[in-house]
Amino acid sequence: MLHCPRTFARTIAFSGLFLATVLSPALAADPTGDWKVADGVATIRVAQCNGNMWGAVSWEKTPGGKDKNNPDPAKQSRPTLGMPILIDMKKKAGADAWEGQVYNAKDGQLYSSTIKPVGTDQLEIQGCVLGFLCGGETWTRVGPPIPMSTAGNPAVAGSSAAKGTVPKSTAPQKTTGAVAPATKPGQKQATNAPANANASADTVGDICLLPDIARPTH
Repeated sequence: MLHCPRTFARTIAFSGLFLATVLSPALAADPTGDWKVADGVATIRVAQCNGNMWGAVSWEKTPGGKDKNNPDPAKQSRPTLGMPILIDMKKKAGADAWEGQVYNAKDGQLYSSTIKPVGTDQLEIQGCVLGFLCGGETWTRVGPPIPMSTAGNPAVAGSSAAKGTVPKSTAPQKTTGAVAPATKPGQKQATNAPANANASADTVGDICLLPDIARPTH
């Protein structure tokens, strides 16, 4: 009986270690959230919409951009803010990666692409032209993972996500010419941080409700 408490304590410790080992990879493999692109000119919000991953511009260093290089004349005047960048990306079997298309606003073209989380604060983007000439870059996390969108789910109609908003804890504050600093793994964002004088309201919200993402895909 004298050894029972010590044995019980060891059991709890080993159980905690096992759970940490099992759960950590799952947390590290979450590609959702807000990511700063390599050259720092934009932030891409990634979320799961209709079972697949989508990414849209949630902040831009130079406001007021237009999709002027789009081959579709009807889209050349659409704002780049809220524009889909990662298109309908599906989970790759047996890997923490998602495959789909990436839209390059610089030339108005779509390319085959793969996204893969690296740890908790980096996202690798690989894009290929016709299966070769592959290149990529690494994005840096500036916002925490985003819960699954309830857009289009009648079971949760009327929720904050269904109304086109996201919880304050998952919507990083947009600023003009700067982005919120990335949080370290396990570190929570401060909720009482002083507001930036140039900060503006989040005009993107739940990207699953954006017209180019919410419409049926074929």
